[in-house]
Amino acid sequence: MSNDVTYAGRRDPRFVTVRRGGMLEDAQHRLLAAWAAECAEHVLDLFTAANPEDGRPRNAIEQARAWSRGEITMTQAREAAYAAHAAARETSGAAREVARAAGHAVATAHMADHELGAAAYAIRAVRAASPTDKRAEAGRRECLWQRACLPEAIRDLVLSDQERRNDKLWSLFDC
Repeated sequence: MSNDVTYAGRRDPRFVTVRRGGMLEDAQHRLLAAWAAECAEHVLDLFTAANPEDGRPRNAIEQARAWSRGEITMTQAREAAYAAHAAARETSGAAREVARAAGHAVATAHMADHELGAAAYAIRAVRAASPTDKRAEAGRRECLWQRACLPEAIRDLVLSDQERRNDKLWSLFDC
């Protein structure tokens, strides 16, 4: 009898860990969470300007980084994701998008393909914070900044995921 696990789910196996039958190595998974946290943190000021007393998105970003370093459990990361998404429901505009970005960043610990949620909501945040006639350009600049921050070890994985899921994520990755 073999100990090999064959992944039979609907998720992209490139974002399912090897131990669950996918193709994703732990080191890549941790890099995805760290990059997602970087994307969310880049726009965090848009949340704190509107909600200075609410630390849930900042905590989610910190927890995403802690998980990427192996310092907290996936369950702790998931709790931080719930809290950030609750913060999103309690605000609006760019601040809501930032809280969602933070929630997806830390949720990357649980499901690696949340990395694009963090990036997409960060782009939506800068677009929402920009004058109407400058939104597309602001989003394009944010997308390019995110790509410049991608670690080489996950670059091809993330870029191919952006291409594959761009239509689902509001065509924000046409940068």
